[in-house]
Amino acid sequence: MNKMTTISEETIFQIILHGGDGKSHAMEAIALAKSGDIEGAEAKLKDAEAAINQAHHIQTSLIQEEVRGNNATVSLLMVHAQDHLMTSITVKDLAREFVDMYKAISKQG
Repeated sequence: MNKMTTISEETIFQIILHGGDGKSHAMEAIALAKSGDIEGAEAKLKDAEAAINQAHHIQTSLIQEEVRGNNATVSLLMVHAQDHLMTSITVKDLAREFVDMYKAISKQG
């Protein structure tokens, strides 16, 4: 029989924290690329990837627990954390495109 667990608020806030850090780094990468600092932008994208990977690792462990039959009660706060993480991933992906675009523009002239 499957048992229901509760995801701790600490775990949820870790997803929000790391996702938010990743999003912030991605936005900083765009600003740096826009100002011509492509090297700095690339470093910020790496920081964004690292932060988002931390959040994704937490998310993956929660998914693995559910696959093992340890279903969790999903709270509105957990839904918010998931939304926050997915938005951060999207911003990071778009930041990669912006940095590449600014890099191409800087090479042209």
